[in-house]
Amino acid sequence: MPNSNPLIIDGKVISEKVCDSLKPRIERLAEKGIVPGLAVVLVGDDPASKVYVGMKARAFEKMKLYSETIHLPKDTDRETVLNLIDDLNKNDKFHGILVQLPLPSHLDEMEVIMKINPDKDADGLHPLNLGKMILGVDGPLPCTPHGILMLLKYSDIDTSGKHCVVIGRSNIVGKPIANLLAQKSASGNATVTVCHSRTRDLQSIARQADILIAAIGRPEFVDHRFVREGAVIIDVGVNRVDDPTAKRGYRLVGDVNFDDVKDIVSAITPVPGGVGPMTISMLIANTVYLAEKPASN
Repeated sequence: MPNSNPLIIDGKVISEKVCDSLKPRIERLAEKGIVPGLAVVLVGDDPASKVYVGMKARAFEKMKLYSETIHLPKDTDRETVLNLIDDLNKNDKFHGILVQLPLPSHLDEMEVIMKINPDKDADGLHPLNLGKMILGVDGPLPCTPHGILMLLKYSDIDTSGKHCVVIGRSNIVGKPIANLLAQKSASGNATVTVCHSRTRDLQSIARQADILIAAIGRPEFVDHRFVREGAVIIDVGVNRVDDPTAKRGYRLVGDVNFDDVKDIVSAITPVPGGVGPMTISMLIANTVYLAEKPASN
């Protein structure tokens, strides 16, 4: 039977709950004279990146945390970027460092990420921290995948024993979320299938999902043909599509055709307002966590 009243998973509300849960920890750090600090490195003038960086700065200000954005020209050379990371690694004012992706094409993203001290890796994307994640060892987790787990947790959606299908295999979302969901943990214990551009009969596999996570960067690609009745949908995509009727001339849509699937799912994240706010709240959580590490030693 069609579901005319699915749970709309509100990332803004859940993000606020996560941030509220961090306040006692921030207060304990303040008592020791520690203000968690984040350095954001932005290279170039990518419009979406500039918007994201602005949102992060406002979120940190709201939480009374310190953040600083270092904005470099698009043509900044490799040596300058790596030297900057070195300086930030040595600067005690910053507990976390985030390099806003994507970087201009002449820069090697992995080389830059690997230059970050793993103990200051606010994005949780350094290979050492990804290795810890795979082993189930404590460390900063990639922000968007961790945010997805929090969305499911705060929505009382149990992952244990569920079949989770992830469409997308990126290092930022697809691979980490697949690993986290398969972990032997309260937020894992799922059976996970990872699909991608070479997957045969993608629609058939996606329809087997109890929880379907779309992270492929293709606007409204997932429609009712991919979704079984009663499934939970987590839409990670944020895509701009032209819309002459919109004030800015475009609108934001996800990787899922929301209107086409909303009546057959049990729960779904909207775009915007779903996964996006969680990514920022988990960045705050990582920065607080990294600030606590030297304080506890």
